[in-house]
Amino acid sequence: MSTQQGGRFFFNVDWITILIYIALCAIGFVNIYASIYNPETSTLFNFGSNYGKQLIFIITALIVGFSILLLDAKFFSVFSPVVYGITMLLLMAVLVVGRKVAGNQAWIPLGSFRLQPSEMAKFGTALLVARYVGNFNPKFRDVKSIFFAGLIICFPLLLIMLQPDTGSALVFLAFMFPLYREGLSGYFLLIFLGMIVLFIADFLVPISILIPIIVVIGGFFAYQNKRKQKMMFSMIITTIVAIAYLFFVKLAYEKVLEPHQRTRIEIMLGLKTDPKGAGYNVIQSKIAIGSGQVTGRGFLEGTQTKYGYVPEQSTDFIFSTIGEEWGFIGCSVVIALYIFLLLRVINLAERQRSTFSRVYGYCVASIIFFHVFINIGMTIGIIPVIGIPLPFISYGGSSLWSFTVLLFIFLKLDSNRMGFI
Repeated sequence: MSTQQGGRFFFNVDWITILIYIALCAIGFVNIYASIYNPETSTLFNFGSNYGKQLIFIITALIVGFSILLLDAKFFSVFSPVVYGITMLLLMAVLVVGRKVAGNQAWIPLGSFRLQPSEMAKFGTALLVARYVGNFNPKFRDVKSIFFAGLIICFPLLLIMLQPDTGSALVFLAFMFPLYREGLSGYFLLIFLGMIVLFIADFLVPISILIPIIVVIGGFFAYQNKRKQKMMFSMIITTIVAIAYLFFVKLAYEKVLEPHQRTRIEIMLGLKTDPKGAGYNVIQSKIAIGSGQVTGRGFLEGTQTKYGYVPEQSTDFIFSTIGEEWGFIGCSVVIALYIFLLLRVINLAERQRSTFSRVYGYCVASIIFFHVFINIGMTIGIIPVIGIPLPFISYGGSSLWSFTVLLFIFLKLDSNRMGFI
């Protein structure tokens, strides 16, 4: 690379986003250290501990990230089917050779390290979705374009469900938002919201009452559109599908979900209390966050954290450490960094000349938003515990590397936006 090319490279890269990324990684390291702190063994460079390993993960992630910035931007579009194919093969391989942890066969053992293919599948899917939209420019008004986009997204989702890792699988629903930006009808978002409402209602209202309610509502709208046969027919079909969905939810709940997953849903909906069992994590997490009050108890001073009351505190429940030791101010800073990062990525996505780059940027923002919303939501008890990491902060090599690759690919595309059409 010539001096002139190197200058352009460093000038074009969005360093503000990189600084936010580094800040989040640093916050993660500090709070992972606090979550497992032991005054007798917690030397800063204890690479046998989780925080020591996380430091290695951060350093290697930075190397990977800056290596991505040195590649040709067109590489990611040209080889997106290959990347997608490799990640799908890994998802299949984990079903055969994967190690089962906490009921999920989601990790491939590689010596002392465990690779989680479901994390890699996120950037693999994002690349192929962007390639499909960029190359074929579908308007998502016909069944064919929706089918192919849905196939790209649903294939990894189904493979992950077989592990079974429901939390990671649900993340793939985030790809609906980039498609909506590219022309997917708002009706699909309404259908998605309707599915959530029906899912909750299926537990709170007896099905013998719920079905007549759906029939009456569907019949009313069908009658209102009796002179528009196509609309009336659509309402009848929607009513039938809604009723079938209720039975599907019951079947999936009883036959697909694991017992602990069913319990978590029941606790969230207020149908069951289990303070010493499945509800223990959330109760302790809420106590930890609440005890931090405005300014927090102070670094390494959190009692819930220090005495290990919150399980999985360096991974899924890392936000409870932030809440207890850094308080409302610390939580606000972290959330503000995520909001700034998301707005920054969306702003960069909108200025892209390439459809591929724009769609990929929206995929990045959607995946990060979904993770942040779900993770923080479950630590404060408003969303069932489904076990997904907080981006760049939670402990884990697979998660950090995958989010780094996801973000830095977009930064590379953005740095070359004037030359990638």
